Amino acid sequence: MPTRYPVAAPRTAPGEANGAPSATPDSDSLSNREPLILVGLPTALKSRPADGAIRNVAKDRLKKLARAIEALAAKDSFLIQRTQEIAALRRQAATELHAICCTFAAEINRHLSQPTVQFDPAVYSAESFDDNGVNLLQINVRGRILQIEFESTPEMISTENFRVPHILEGSIRCFNQEYLEQAVIEEQYIFYCLEKKRQLWRFFDARTYRSGPFDREYLISLMEHVV
Repeated sequence: MPTRYPVAAPRTAPGEANGAPSATPDSDSLSNREPLILVGLPTALKSRPADGAIRNVAKDRLKKLARAIEALAAKDSFLIQRTQEIAALRRQAATELHAICCTFAAEINRHLSQPTVQFDPAVYSAESFDDNGVNLLQINVRGRILQIEFESTPEMISTENFRVPHILEGSIRCFNQEYLEQAVIEEQYIFYCLEKKRQLWRFFDARTYRSGPFDREYLISLMEHVV
């Protein structure tokens, strides 16, 4: 008699156990799916303004740019005018310094039996000033020398080397044969200063921090050291 083997019952889906039909691809309706969400898109694409709004923004930016250009033109015009004023003031200051030294030399010569004080250059005008280089003046009394050099400041108005705003700076050196043999040269600094109430040349002694007007009395005190 042939042997009989038990046959396993076919597997059923959970829904089929209760008599429910199994799901098929056709039964998965599109209406039952979750909506698709796109991520990672640029913000500009998510909420792009209307074309009219874009034109208005560009128009406003153009107006703002035009105002900035007009303000820049006014600023440049003021800067050019100020530069010209400082250049004229520097030339005036140079002629003032020359006049102080020239008058000092002439006054000494008037008290001498023979003029022995030499001052170079004897003639100086506003056009003589070199705005891009060093300017030299010299008073010579028989080899006793006061030598003055000055130049424009790197900036239009400076306080780099002296606390008072100034537009010209330089030095004055005093020496004679004895000083030269000892390799000693007396030097002090000079500045053309723009003070609140006046504009003038000032000296500054770096050793003593003494400062004062560059005038006849100051030149007398310097010459007294070398004669």
